[in-house]
Amino acid sequence: MLFLFILSFWGPAVLTSGQVWPLYGTPRKTVNLSNRGHVFQEEGVWNYSTMLLREDMGVLILGARETIFALDLMNITHKKAMVKWAVTSDMQSTCSIKGKTLTECQNYIRILHKMPNGSMLVCGTNAFNPTCDLMSYTDGNLTLESKQQDGKGKCPFDPFQRYASELVDGELYSATSINFLGSEPVVMRSLNENVRTEFTTSWLSEPNFIAMKHMPEGHDNPDGDDDKIYLFFSETAVEYDAYNKLDVSRVARVCKGDVGGQRTLQKKWTSFLKTRLDCPVPQTRLPLLIQDVFLFCPDTWKTCMFYGVFTPQTNMPEYSAVCAYKIQDIREVFSEGKFKTLYRDSSITKWVTFNGDVPDPRPGACINKDARQKGYNRSLDLPDKTLQFIRERPLMDQAVKQSSQQPLVVKKGAAFTRIVVANTIGLNGSSHQVMFIGTASGSVLKAVNYDGQMVIIEEVQLFKQSEPVKILQLSITLGQLYVGSEVATVQMPLSTCEHYNSCVDCVLARDPYCGWNLISDSCIAINNIPQDTHSEVVQNLTHGNVGRCPAVENIMTNKTFYPGNVVRLQCLPGSNLAQVQWSVNNHITAKSNKYQIYNNSLFILNAANSDAGLYTCTSIESSNVIQNVTYNLRLENIMDQNSVLPQVQEQQNTLLALTALVIILTLILLALVVWNFYKGHFAVPRCFGKAEERPQSVSGCQEPLQIGAKNTAGPMEFNRNNNHNRLSGLPDTANQHNGDKVF
Repeated sequence: MLFLFILSFWGPAVLTSGQVWPLYGTPRKTVNLSNRGHVFQEEGVWNYSTMLLREDMGVLILGARETIFALDLMNITHKKAMVKWAVTSDMQSTCSIKGKTLTECQNYIRILHKMPNGSMLVCGTNAFNPTCDLMSYTDGNLTLESKQQDGKGKCPFDPFQRYASELVDGELYSATSINFLGSEPVVMRSLNENVRTEFTTSWLSEPNFIAMKHMPEGHDNPDGDDDKIYLFFSETAVEYDAYNKLDVSRVARVCKGDVGGQRTLQKKWTSFLKTRLDCPVPQTRLPLLIQDVFLFCPDTWKTCMFYGVFTPQTNMPEYSAVCAYKIQDIREVFSEGKFKTLYRDSSITKWVTFNGDVPDPRPGACINKDARQKGYNRSLDLPDKTLQFIRERPLMDQAVKQSSQQPLVVKKGAAFTRIVVANTIGLNGSSHQVMFIGTASGSVLKAVNYDGQMVIIEEVQLFKQSEPVKILQLSITLGQLYVGSEVATVQMPLSTCEHYNSCVDCVLARDPYCGWNLISDSCIAINNIPQDTHSEVVQNLTHGNVGRCPAVENIMTNKTFYPGNVVRLQCLPGSNLAQVQWSVNNHITAKSNKYQIYNNSLFILNAANSDAGLYTCTSIESSNVIQNVTYNLRLENIMDQNSVLPQVQEQQNTLLALTALVIILTLILLALVVWNFYKGHFAVPRCFGKAEERPQSVSGCQEPLQIGAKNTAGPMEFNRNNNHNRLSGLPDTANQHNGDKVF
C-alpha cells in the first residue's frame, strides 16, 4: 500500500518529466566568516535561538537559556543590556522528580513579541512550567516587570519541541502542546478571547509546528474578507493507507475575527482548515517535510509568497529543497476546493473526497460581505449545519502546488534548517529575490533563482559543522542578517562585494548586490551608485556575460627546485565551479609518470634540470578564464648554492672531527688493555675442567689474584653471591652442623 501511495503521490512528476532533474547544488564559493561580520557569545550561556528585531530602538533582543540580551543592531558584539530569568531550585527539583534532565529543567526563552504599547511579551519553558512576563527596554536597561502569567498553550513545555507563535493586534496566536507530556497539541489564541482547536486526530495528528504568519487579507479587499493567520507544520497523514506512519507537510489557516460557535464548537475555531503542501523532488522516495517558512511580500498582500525549506523525513542524506507558494493559490484551495470526509463501512475506514452538498455559508470561510448580507455578522451566528460539517471535515482534498514547475533550490548534503528572503534591484532595474538558507552544518547559503536557473552564489561557514543554524532574522533597513545557533549569534552583511578580486570573478558571481566598476577597478555595491555612473559598472545577472571585462592578468611567481626532489605547484581555482588546466611552456599537460595532478595542484616527480620552464595554471568557469597563475620554475642557481656551501662544509668538518676523535679514543683504550695483560694485571684462569674431575676444590679452579690487594676472603665467601648456581650441588653446611650425614 505504501508503494502504491508513493507511486500515486510522485508518479506524475517522475513519469511525465522525461528529463534529468536539474540540480544546482554546488555553491560557487565556500568561505568562512573571517572579517565579514561579528560574533556574540556569553560565557556559560547557550541556545541563542529566539530573536526580536527592535529597529525602533536600535537593538536586537536575543533570547537564550535563562538569559535575555539587548545587542547593538549595528554591531552585536556591543552588549547594551542583559537580564537573567532563571528557574528556582524548587522548580528544578520538581522538574527532575518528574523524570527530566538537568539540561531540560532550565528556562529556555521561546517567545519574544513586541506589544502595541512598545513593551515586549516574553515566555520561557521555565523547567517544564511555561511562564510569560512583560519586559521593557528603557534607559539602556532590560527589565522583567514581574507580571508573570501562565504560559500553557502559549509556550512549549519541552525546550526542544518545535512551536510557532504570532502576535497580532495585541493577541497571541500560538501552536504548541498544552500538557507536560507533549501529547495534546493545540492551536490557540489567547490574552483576550481564547479560542483553540479540537483534540482530535482529524484536526491535528502528531503535528510538528513550524511557523505562523499573519496575512492582512481584510485590507483593501472587495469581498470584505477577514485577515488570516496561516500555520505551517508537518503531521502524520490520516488520508493515506500505509503500513508505516507517513508524514506530510501542511498549511492551515484561521480567521482573525473567529470567536467560535454559539452551540457547536464553543470557543473552538470555526474557520480551521488545512491541506497538504507539495514540494516534489523526484530523487526522493517520500514527501519532504517543511522546516521553516518566510513570508515575502514585495507589494500588497495579494503579491505575497511563502518560501519554505523542506528536508527528507528519513535520516538518510538526501536532497533538501526550497519551494515557494503564492497566497492566491492557497486561498483558492481553501475557498473553492473540495473537502475530504471519513468513509466507514464494516471492513474499511478511510478518507475520501466529499462529493455531496456543501452547506451555506461555506464551512471554514471567514465572515465576509456575502455572509453579512445573509445575516451572519460573527462566527457565533453561523448555523450548526455549517459548524458540524467543518468540525468533522477540516481537511481539504486538493494540495497546494508550488509556484514554479520545480523547486527553486535543490541540494544534496547538509539539511536546510531556516530561510529568509531579501529583495534587491539589479543594475538594469530588474527585481530579484535573494534567499539566505541556514543549514544543519552551521553554514548559510546565498542563492538566487534566475528564470528557473538556480545560482548558489556562496556558502558562508558560520559555526562548527556540528552546530546547526537555529534562527535567521533579516533587517532590510540595515542590510544585515542575524544568525543564531546553540553556541553563538552571528551578524553578517547581505553583500560583501569587496571579496571579488577581478571583473570576471565579480560578474560571474551573478550577485545582484554587486557590480564591477571599470573606473575604480573594484567590485562595488550597486545600491548606492548614482544613475549617471551605471555605464561604468558591469553586471550581467541572467547569463554572467563578461564581455565588457578586461582580460584576466597573468600572475607570475618565481620558484626554484633541486634535482631529484618532488616539486609541488599549488593552484587555487577561485571558484568551486571552475575547472583547472595546467600547461608547461604553453603546451597543455595531463597526468603522466612525470606529472601528477591532485586537488588541482601539479606535482613534478623526480625533478630534473630539464624540468625548468613556465608552468601555468588556468581556472576556467563558463568558458571564461577567471584566473591565470604562472610559475617560473628554475634550477637553484650557483649563487644560491654558494650561499649554503659554508654551512654544509662546516657540518661536514664537524662530523669528520667527531669521527677521528672516536677512533683515537678507541685505539688508546685498546692499548691500555694490551699493556695490562702484558704486565700481568689481569689474571687468566688456569683450569677449565669439569667440577667432578676436581675433588678437594670448591670452585674447581684457583681463584685469580688481584695485584695490590690482599685476598682475605675464602673460596666460599668469594663465590657466595656471584656463583650461586655453582654452589647448588655442594653439601648444606647447616645440615652438617646439626650432625646429619649427607651421602
